[in-house]
Amino acid sequence: MYMRGKNILLSGGSRGLGLHLVERFLEGGNRVATFARSPTAAMTSLSERYGAAFHFEALDGVDEPRVKAMVRRVCDLFGTIDGLVNNAAIGQDELLVHTPPERIQQILAVNIAAPILLTRLVLKRMLIQEDHGSIVNITSICGSRGYAGLGAYAASKGALEAFTRAIAREVGEAGVRINNVAPGFFASEMSSVLLPEQMDVIRRRTPTGVLSNEQDVFVAVDLLLSRTANIQGQTVTVDGGITI
Repeated sequence: MYMRGKNILLSGGSRGLGLHLVERFLEGGNRVATFARSPTAAMTSLSERYGAAFHFEALDGVDEPRVKAMVRRVCDLFGTIDGLVNNAAIGQDELLVHTPPERIQQILAVNIAAPILLTRLVLKRMLIQEDHGSIVNITSICGSRGYAGLGAYAASKGALEAFTRAIAREVGEAGVRINNVAPGFFASEMSSVLLPEQMDVIRRRTPTGVLSNEQDVFVAVDLLLSRTANIQGQTVTVDGGITI
């Protein structure tokens, strides 16, 4: 691991990929704060195991006043925020003509508006810290490739990648780094809508013959959050080569 003894804020850490990232960063001796709309048994377990090194709040990422208050509390508890991971997102599994307008608005609010607002709040802190920190946005190969039934979701992830490139220009000279990690298809709550035979097709079309997993994504996030790599405004794709 590259990140050790740091303070990390991660959105959507109560389950799935987010939970895996939280657990790995805690195992590495970091302090981690996360939030999600609902608490889970995993959050209680981590609180009991790691005590003051772990902080969880149940809130919606689109609720800007509550997110702002949480960022303030995390800074009070940890002192600084060395790494931010914008992970929280909701998926889509229907053609655009069948997607209700309110669902489209929800996808865009959670997947692009919320991470922009959280990034803004955290950047205000990072820019005045001695070690300015790093930001990683979890996007998707859907942001650069077309997939039926994922129109609004793909639009939100493509927008997040564009946002990253713009902010990388804004804050690079100030010492803050921001990048994307774009996972491919792997076993998750979002990919659960795919049939086993569909996953088999994806696996056969993957040059490595192996679907990416949560640990593969963690490796990329860990590197990009650290001060080790001189990488700025880039998207690291973790998909076994299927998008080549």
